[in-house]
Amino acid sequence: MSELGARIDKVVVSGVFSLDGQDFDVDNNVWLVGNDDEVLVIDAPHDAAPIVGAIAGRRVTAIVLTHGHNDHITAAVDLREATGAPVWFNPADRMLWDVVHPDATPDRELVAGTTFEVAGTTLTALHTPGHSPGSTCLHAPGLATVFTGDTLFCGGPGATGRSYSDEPTILESIRSKLLTLHGDTTVRTGHGDDTTIAADVVHVR
Repeated sequence: MSELGARIDKVVVSGVFSLDGQDFDVDNNVWLVGNDDEVLVIDAPHDAAPIVGAIAGRRVTAIVLTHGHNDHITAAVDLREATGAPVWFNPADRMLWDVVHPDATPDRELVAGTTFEVAGTTLTALHTPGHSPGSTCLHAPGLATVFTGDTLFCGGPGATGRSYSDEPTILESIRSKLLTLHGDTTVRTGHGDDTTIAADVVHVR
């Protein structure tokens, strides 16, 4: 892609994922889609400072949260204060948001079909419940990429053993919303390595 077009940058932020009374040390991927002038941020885990550093003074068009688990939203309010950008969040996960941010609210509702324009590329929200009720992926066909949060990883579907999750639902979401994308589409995940749609078809029963 040209230097003037959109590019994808990744920041890894480490912290603690807490749910159902248990804590886990995790490394989260934060994705920045944009150019030298403007950028859209996908997820806001743990600590806003490294994300602000990666933004590097660019105008932030939106902060889009893939779901409501604390390790994806803890820094959202601080990041909003630092950048002035609106926080987009699927209301089906509001019960998870309220645990982390009881005194703040998201700015905009992220729903199926919501579109974002940044640096000449379009991202479209795909509602993919299962890991959580409001889990949402972002498809950027111009970049041959889908940002899957914790819905699909390198190696298969996201976890469904905890509150508000459901295995049949996540499998149906992946089959109907993600495996229908071009096989060469790069899957950029909430944790760990990238994969492709074609590489992970075999892991979805």
